[in-house]
Amino acid sequence: MRTISVKASKTYDIVIGEGILDKAGAYIREMAGGRKAAIITDDREEGLYGKRLSDSLKKKGYQTSRYVFPRGESSKKHETFISILNFLTEEQLSRSDILVALGGGVPGDLAGFAAACYTRGVPYVQIPTTLLAAVDSSVGGKTAINLSGGKNLAGAFYQPSGVLCDISILSTLPPEIYRDGCGEIIKYGIIADSSFFYSLKKPVVSQLEDAIARCVEIKRDIVGKDEFESGPRKILNFGHTAGHGIELLSDFKVPHGQAVAMGMAIAARAAYGMGLCGRDCLEDILGMLELYGLPVKTEYPAERIAAACLSDKKRKGDLITMVFPVKVGESVLKDIPVSELENLINVGLSM
Repeated sequence: MRTISVKASKTYDIVIGEGILDKAGAYIREMAGGRKAAIITDDREEGLYGKRLSDSLKKKGYQTSRYVFPRGESSKKHETFISILNFLTEEQLSRSDILVALGGGVPGDLAGFAAACYTRGVPYVQIPTTLLAAVDSSVGGKTAINLSGGKNLAGAFYQPSGVLCDISILSTLPPEIYRDGCGEIIKYGIIADSSFFYSLKKPVVSQLEDAIARCVEIKRDIVGKDEFESGPRKILNFGHTAGHGIELLSDFKVPHGQAVAMGMAIAARAAYGMGLCGRDCLEDILGMLELYGLPVKTEYPAERIAAACLSDKKRKGDLITMVFPVKVGESVLKDIPVSELENLINVGLSM
């Protein structure tokens, strides 16, 4: 069992270990208090874990309710968000009650954004049920929904009251969902910790608690310096600019982890082409992605990816901020003129 404390605009704990879900009520009582608990989840997680979570909350005196929506990125939209807010109104939740996000990144982002907006802010707790959510989206307070023009274009920075990560759930994930999370784990090694990166040659599943904890520690340290992404926190977006473009082009049929893997491969090849990193760095990055069965190529042409990137929230006028590796364990931010983006992506696709 590991407990990692995050100190941002709100200080909270991330608890990582076995068998946490069935003790969630006790943890949440200590983390957030409250009388009512509204669980926000998708139909897959509801069937797998909804009753267990609700029973645990009831044991600690909570009145529980559940809002369930169809699984998938297509639910991360304003219609679902407004429906959740109306549900909370119908359930008469107050500012002293809580929301509980049960699931992967989509339930976490939706519940977090609803918590930030409902009555101008209610406490919420994240319970990630995917590896990707455990190491990334459940930590740091980013909440959002997608708009027709791009991913995560409406949202808020709103820190949870706690995160409960039950690794016994994560170890039973379907292979394709598990691989998505591995992409984000590899990202953390590339941007911040070369020793951790090379330790991933040993399968993540054999070191799951330690790997999740290390990713969380890296993100905690970065968020502690830049909670609202005005500077250093942007380093966490390695692979995400092109990756989000690929997701958008596929109408979100390409999963986030796979899209980010393609984005990291594009950024690494472009960095090598620009002379920012050496051949060994590039080969190590591509080799690690391939070791985990993650894609390093895409069929989308540079022109279409660049066009899709123009709606990226990291764009500042005629510039867009991208992350490039200098060596394994160290990356840099560079503002790229929008006029050069297509050529840069083309280098990332062709090398």
